Amino acid sequence: MNQSKLSKSTKVLYLHGFASGPSSTKAQYFVKRLNRINIDAVVPDLNQPTFTDMTLTSQLKIARDCLEQVGQNSKLVIVGSSMGGLLATLLAQSLIPIHALVLLAPGFGLPRRWTQMLGSDGLSEWQQTGFRDVFHHGLNENAQLKYNFIVDAEKYATDGLKVNVPTIVFHGKDDDTVPIEESVEFRKQNPHTVQLEILDDDHQLIKSLDEIWTKTELFLEQLQE
Repeated sequence: MNQSKLSKSTKVLYLHGFASGPSSTKAQYFVKRLNRINIDAVVPDLNQPTFTDMTLTSQLKIARDCLEQVGQNSKLVIVGSSMGGLLATLLAQSLIPIHALVLLAPGFGLPRRWTQMLGSDGLSEWQQTGFRDVFHHGLNENAQLKYNFIVDAEKYATDGLKVNVPTIVFHGKDDDTVPIEESVEFRKQNPHTVQLEILDDDHQLIKSLDEIWTKTELFLEQLQE
C-alpha cells in the first residue's frame, strides 16, 4: 500500500445527505479509507433533534459545533453528500477556516428543487397538514418531516453560491435527484476554485466510490505541495 502524503493534521468532517445518517454506505466508506491513513473523521448525526424537526439551521449548528471541536491546529476538510454538500458550501461562507471541500452530488437550489418536485398543490398540502412523509434511508422506513423545513430553507441562499476554498465536486451524469446542471452551474460560478468530476453514475454514486476516493486523495495531496 502506498504511503499517503496527507498531513496527519488533516481532520475531516463528513456531512451525510437528506434522510440518511452516519451509517450510510458513503459515510462509512470514507471513514474506513481515512482511518487506513490515520486521518480522523467525524460523522455527526444531522437528524437532530429529530428528523421530523430537522432544518438547515439545526444541521448547520451541529456541523459548526463539530468544526469548533476538531478545528484547533488542524487542516479542516469537509466532505458533504447531497444536502450535506449544500451544508458544507454554506459553512465555507463562514469565518471558520476550512482547508478544502469535497462535494458529492451537492444539493444546491434546495427550496427551488422541492417546489419543482412537489408542485404548488403538493406544497400547499404539506403546509396545511404541517407534515410530509419521506422515506428515510437510514431508518429504512417512512418518517414525517415538518413543513418548517422548507420555511427555514428559504432563509438561505442556495443558488449561485461562491466559494474561496479549493473544492472538488463529484456528480453522476444520470442523477435524477439533483440534476448535474446544478454542479455545472456551480463550477461556472467558481472557475478558479472548483474542480468538477462528472461520473457515469446516479445520485447515490455508490459504484464510483473507489474512483471518488482516489481523486479526492490526490486532490488533497496536491493542496499540500
